[in-house]
Amino acid sequence: MASQAEQLKARTKQFAIRVVRLFRTLPKTDEARVIGKQVLRSGTSVAANYRAVCRARSQAEFIAKIGVVVEEIDETVFWIELLADTEIIRSERIAELLTEANELLAIFAASLRTAKTNKPSNRR
Repeated sequence: MASQAEQLKARTKQFAIRVVRLFRTLPKTDEARVIGKQVLRSGTSVAANYRAVCRARSQAEFIAKIGVVVEEIDETVFWIELLADTEIIRSERIAELLTEANELLAIFAASLRTAKTNKPSNRR
């Protein structure tokens, strides 16, 4: 069975692929392209940055890198919500992607909290 890290690598890569596919379907309007590029950038960077987390050489590096992942997935949630809230795309079309983004956000935010709690300087 694959490790949790390997499962998350695969899951974040699939998320990135779904973001790319979403971007391809957006209308060719200026606002859709601007917001779409933001989703594309932050949504694909989640997978790339998580791979960097898996290569962290220290607890401090892990915390810094997982913090970047949390920021990127949180930003992605925002841009996906904005696509729906501005009616650029129907919310039903992106509901599953938004659910996945929120689940990834919860996973990575929990990982960051745990890592910060378990930092050697926090132990007594």
